[in-house]
Parts: sequence; structure tokens; C-alpha cells
Amino acid sequence: MRGSINRPPTPDAEEDRGQDLTLQEIINIKLIESGEKERLKELLRERLIECGWTDEMKALCRAFTRKKGRNNVTVDDLVHVITPKGRASVPDSVKAELLQRIRSFLVSVAL
Repeated sequence: MRGSINRPPTPDAEEDRGQDLTLQEIINIKLIESGEKERLKELLRERLIECGWTDEMKALCRAFTRKKGRNNVTVDDLVHVITPKGRASVPDSVKAELLQRIRSFLVSVAL
């Protein structure tokens, strides 16, 4: 702990690190530090392209834009309308594969 006459002690970074982190935050840190998060994102990208999901989302965006008029649509509008549909339409096989990869990673780092 560091302190001064005018302010209360400030915890050092080493002391504060690891405290008050949720399990989700710890897992996220491990995924980032190992580079596994980027590999998982790339795998997801590849699988979504392979199954035609990205083309489907592009088509939904185009249809929404045509319906509302190109000059009347913002990115926020698209995100608001397309996100729920996009999340719901990710194939279960893709979700299962990613989940399995995450589980394998967690076992390998012994969390």
C-alpha cells in the first residue's frame, strides 16, 4: 500500500490484481493472454461463412434498408433489428463446437 499525508492509501497493482474478479472475467483474461480468444473468433468467422449465415445477415440488412429507404436507416437501426435475428440463427452445431473448444481450453489451463 502506498499512502500520503493528503489521501488514503492506494492499493498497489499487484495487491489489487486478482481481487473482485468474476469467473467470467478470469476466463476472459486467460483467453486473451493465451491468444485463444482470437483463434476462437477466427473459427467462428469461418464457420459462419461456411454455413451461409453471413450471407443471410447481409440479405436481411439489404431487405431492411430497401424497406425503410437507404437514407432513412442508420447503423444503430440495423444493429437493433438484425442482432436478435442473427444471434437466434447461429446454427447449434457452430455453438456446440465453440463451447467444446472453450471447455477444452479451460481444462488445459486447469481453471
